[in-house]
Amino acid sequence: MSGDPHAVKIEIARLDEAGDLPLPSRATPGSAGYDLCAAVSEALVIPPGERALVPTGFCIAIPAGYEGQIRPRSGLALSHGILVPNAPGTIDSDYRGELKIILLNTDEKPFTVHRGDRIAQLVVAAVVSAEFHEVAELAVTNRGERGFGHTGRGSHSADGSHSADGSHSADGSHSADGSHSADGSHSADGSAPSRDPKRRVS
Repeated sequence: MSGDPHAVKIEIARLDEAGDLPLPSRATPGSAGYDLCAAVSEALVIPPGERALVPTGFCIAIPAGYEGQIRPRSGLALSHGILVPNAPGTIDSDYRGELKIILLNTDEKPFTVHRGDRIAQLVVAAVVSAEFHEVAELAVTNRGERGFGHTGRGSHSADGSHSADGSHSADGSHSADGSHSADGSHSADGSAPSRDPKRRVS
């Protein structure tokens, strides 16, 4: 039991097949996720590109106002390409069935899950309730309907303007190669024009 008085209390039931497995636990006091172990009775091989549903042997009761999020373990993802394809998977507060984890093998080699292996993480998070109110029109914003990467990959200026290669002036004006003058004007090669019409440019 944790000595943290602010910890969310979660009831957990152990199924018969989880007799020798540990309860979900954090690797360090600062860890956000609680490790979940595989309750397989024998080695489970996941071929390349295939998915498997792995039991954990536990049922939990998430309190109202919270959810459980199932996330992949970074070590498995980096070293073996093992992901949770629907991450974060959601455990609702009224679900009482066994926690089962969908694992996807994105590697080129088969991956074997052994009993007791840490296969995923459970993060407990607060949920905000919402009420939807249908309206005829939504409030107008500068962004509007633009989405799916409409801001590009360049860097932004303080007022949000940006160029294709990330260069910009103080007022947001820019040239194709990123050069500009103090007032934003520029020539084809990026040099600023002379302010004195009588001045000769050699």
